[in-house]
Amino acid sequence: MSEPQTISVSATISPATTAGLVEKTPLERYQPPAKPSLVGLSRAQLTEALASIGVPASQRKMRVQQIWHWLYVRGARRFDAMTSISKDLRATLDQHFTLARPEVVAEQISADGTRKWLLRLPGEQSLERPHEIECVYIPEADRGTLCLSSQVGCTLACSFCHTGTQRLVRNLTAGEIVGQIMVARDRLNDWADRETPLGNRLVTNVVMMGMGEPLYNFDAVRDALLIVADNEGIGISRRRITLSTSGVVPNIIRTGDEIGVMLAISLHAVRDELRNELVPLNRKYPIAELLQACRDYPGASNARRITFEYVMLRGVNDSLDDAKLLVKLLKGIPAKINLIPFNPWPGTKYECSDWDQIEKFSEYIFNAGYSSPVRTPRGRDILAACGQLKSETEKLSASERQALRAMAMTD
Repeated sequence: MSEPQTISVSATISPATTAGLVEKTPLERYQPPAKPSLVGLSRAQLTEALASIGVPASQRKMRVQQIWHWLYVRGARRFDAMTSISKDLRATLDQHFTLARPEVVAEQISADGTRKWLLRLPGEQSLERPHEIECVYIPEADRGTLCLSSQVGCTLACSFCHTGTQRLVRNLTAGEIVGQIMVARDRLNDWADRETPLGNRLVTNVVMMGMGEPLYNFDAVRDALLIVADNEGIGISRRRITLSTSGVVPNIIRTGDEIGVMLAISLHAVRDELRNELVPLNRKYPIAELLQACRDYPGASNARRITFEYVMLRGVNDSLDDAKLLVKLLKGIPAKINLIPFNPWPGTKYECSDWDQIEKFSEYIFNAGYSSPVRTPRGRDILAACGQLKSETEKLSASERQALRAMAMTD
């Protein structure tokens, strides 16, 4: 198979343009292919698909289970690999459907082992440029985390986030979200049973922290994560799946009720006036309303704590007064605070807090009784770190790439 080639796609808007926005409007919509993929269909939808091609009702449940196993346990990419299914049915399936995943356009591997894939998806108009998203795999000693995207671009315009400078092109389908896991396991050869430090799988955890705001694409994200968590398929426990939101309050409770995964909140500020700037969605759902939704989150407990993500910005939100107010705001919420050293990107006005200040901030929170790990920056040299995902990484100049490598080496 030939190596994926890098292509350039122009889909940016300047940070100045996004400064006043709370939400963006999608520019395009998903256009289903003439021959759809079975990846991402629920069991009920898969049953309907089989009925549409004449599979007898008495056989559908068995055939769904067989296809489900071949797709999500064995990672089949062609129908002819499904040897427990009759040749005639395999041929019929091949006439009407595919097992296609998103196309890998480029793969980058960081010095720390982080991998980032640029994935191509069909655009609304066949003659227009395709859509692109990014997916990141982060290997660690005790886990392998896959960071998934939920939108092409992002609904929001958070001022410190590189992804937020993109237009919102469209929402991803459930199949395109599940397809990112399929791609990762394909590229990592992570389908075969084998012994590894993590057991027999390299991808053990999933985080909805890539491009996009998951709760502005709730139905597709829910349907995809239910497939990811299905113990007869991909089988990643709900306690190993984390959904991160900037605070779409109406869908936070729904996440607990309908998906049941771990929740992370992109907080980043403890005062509404600052959070209005950093996370403009705060103008619609202010801090008090957001934290009340967290207090009401179904299943939250000391064993299932809510993670509050807090990016450390020098001279902006990193004072001890900020730490004190953060502790006060989170009182009564089973929580941990994940401190994120700011990951620079070309054109940003922000700088990462000094390491001494991050440690002082973390120590105060820890002494107040909260876990306050500092997230180790990963994949900075390939723009794969938190807040850096954007589909145009190939357009960076040589000087920008050199600067990013230098940033990565400072940790």
